[in-house]
Amino acid sequence: MTPDLSSSPAFGHADLSNCEREQIQLAASIQPHGALIVLSEPDLVVIQASENARSLLRLDRDPIGARLDELVPILAARVRPRLDDDLAQIPLVLRTPVGVDSARDFDAIVHRPPAGGLVVELEPWGAAVDLSARINAALQTIIASASLRSLCDEAARIFKSIAGYDRVMVYRFDDEGHGEIFSEQREPELDAYLGNRYPDSDIPQIARRLYERNRIRLLVDVDYAPVRIHPRASPVTGEDLDMSLCSLRSMSPIHIQYLKNMGVGATLVASLLVGGRLWGLIACHHCGPRFVQYEIRAVCELLAEAVATRIAALESFVQAQAELSVRRLEQRMVEAISREGDWTSALFDDPRTLLQTVDAAGAALLCDGRILTTGDVPGTRDLREIGAWLDTQPRRAVMATASLRRDELRLADLTPVASGILAAPVSSCTGEYLIWCRPERVRTVTWGGNPFKPAFSGDNPSQLSPRRSFAQWHQVVEGTSDPWTSANLATARLIGESVADVIQQFRSVRVLIAQAQLAQVRSQVGASEQPILIADADGVFLLTTQSFERLLHPDQSRPRCLDDLLDLFSEATQVEARRRLDELVTHRRAWRGEVELNTGDIGLRPFLVRADPVFSSPERVLGFVLLLTDLSERKRAEDARHRVQAGLLEQQKIMRQQLQWSANPMYRELLSAIVANAQLAALEVTDGVDLGRVPALVDAVQSSVQRTTQLLEHLAWYSAQYTKGDPPAGN
Repeated sequence: MTPDLSSSPAFGHADLSNCEREQIQLAASIQPHGALIVLSEPDLVVIQASENARSLLRLDRDPIGARLDELVPILAARVRPRLDDDLAQIPLVLRTPVGVDSARDFDAIVHRPPAGGLVVELEPWGAAVDLSARINAALQTIIASASLRSLCDEAARIFKSIAGYDRVMVYRFDDEGHGEIFSEQREPELDAYLGNRYPDSDIPQIARRLYERNRIRLLVDVDYAPVRIHPRASPVTGEDLDMSLCSLRSMSPIHIQYLKNMGVGATLVASLLVGGRLWGLIACHHCGPRFVQYEIRAVCELLAEAVATRIAALESFVQAQAELSVRRLEQRMVEAISREGDWTSALFDDPRTLLQTVDAAGAALLCDGRILTTGDVPGTRDLREIGAWLDTQPRRAVMATASLRRDELRLADLTPVASGILAAPVSSCTGEYLIWCRPERVRTVTWGGNPFKPAFSGDNPSQLSPRRSFAQWHQVVEGTSDPWTSANLATARLIGESVADVIQQFRSVRVLIAQAQLAQVRSQVGASEQPILIADADGVFLLTTQSFERLLHPDQSRPRCLDDLLDLFSEATQVEARRRLDELVTHRRAWRGEVELNTGDIGLRPFLVRADPVFSSPERVLGFVLLLTDLSERKRAEDARHRVQAGLLEQQKIMRQQLQWSANPMYRELLSAIVANAQLAALEVTDGVDLGRVPALVDAVQSSVQRTTQLLEHLAWYSAQYTKGDPPAGN
């Protein structure tokens, strides 16, 4: 049954007490600076239209029920050849006389909503401007930015220069969804918002999802009178038109009042998507009404994509530097085992490596019943209590809290020295962790208005209480440390994995040199999720972990000595494996390398081999320890990088051919800069907390380039209108 929409409000059924329910994509109206029509396919008959479409297009009849070929023939001629395209949002530029005695030019933006039909939005065409040189300069500045702060500062400056708004802010979301004004450019007479924070409720989740789909949003005048769409119910679906991708879509009344309370007259907002997630926004505010033509908006969207790509590269580069430091630490620990018979000295002899990489004040290792510490940490008994509490938490590669007293009231007394806890398990045994501590930091957080004041009073939008004033509101935060960043978590994971590997290696050594403790150490090693085998001086196996046994085929004879391992290696790596195993056993040479093993579960899989002889003296070997690390996810990540690099080069080749018709060579230079920025980002994307996310991250880079190059092609074509007069074929 078709729903009766006559009495139901636009924007769904939310009221001011629950803006999260507001269906902002169901606006049922547009802003009045343009017109909207909805066409059936394939006959291109108008089935819905904004109430201003007839007057704006100077038509002599009601457009509902008419064919587009009769109303605006030149628009129909350009839309019809694109009906087979994936019209997510493909802009077509329309320059055509409308009416009898005057001419007006329009930009036409065409897209197909999820439920079907074809939406055509018509906006006034602004004055022609060749922006290629400014785009190129902006891209070079973005690519050259060496830090997140400088990048965001430059982005705010660039957007203010190109878009011309009174204030431009780079708005960054934290892990809890709250926002912070990270960078700002403004006119001198305006109050500074830099550093202000805003609660996550200011931008509801449904709005955030729309920001991910529709990357740029324009509000021309907060005092506009919405123009309704007629008929309101779509003949295709019987429901409100889904306007998620509409540039002209009316804004939420709640959001409009928010902006009025803020003293804002017009806005332009560009999304920053990093690795497929909404990292932040570039928000442009103007004190009065401001219309920005499609060409400028396309430039802003292109530059926002470039900024997001550079953010991904910078964040990954920081992580790569931390990873390098961790690998050096691991090497020192391995060397300490051979030199001193104890690896812990290398972990704690230079506290800077252990503490500075995660910005911690203190660290403690709980292992083998011992507690080793550096920096400012709680006492031994309290550290054991923290370890016991960690045992009760869900098992993860890293565990973190910025408020230990909030998560475990029994440990509230530790707040002055250990309000923040970051921990990585170093074995499968209970109570064994590497723990970092941060003290409580009593600090003042500056909010744009009181975030704790009741949001609404009554049903009048003017009663949006917390935002009547955007004067700074200062909150004293107690009982928390500085929050742990995603980079801190990733670095802690890497250090924890390295320490866990060294612990397993050291425990394997103890199996060989402490036979009296064999049963205990067997259980410790055997509990490891990593494939490990220990062999005696003759190469006969003393111990293999269950994870190693799972690598074998069910019908395969169980190897009992190092020579038997050759059957596990793929044909491509058997010769090299035979040579390296012989060198290990005969010449006591350690082996580090990548191999392919025929595993019992999914066939060929790549592994990193670490095989070492264990000496009781320089002349006497006790046996050998071999550890395997599954590289499947790392290989998939590398393959994704190679695939994206090849795809970018092919995409550049195709686009250069498509831009040959452009009279302006600057667009081909812009294409090279865009591809170079993406190649750099794809190379610098590193493992982070979750190695499995790397393919998605580099695919997101390629997707961004596809979107950006499409925008570049439109801009080049747009620019050509002023030199050639008519567009090339196909546009």
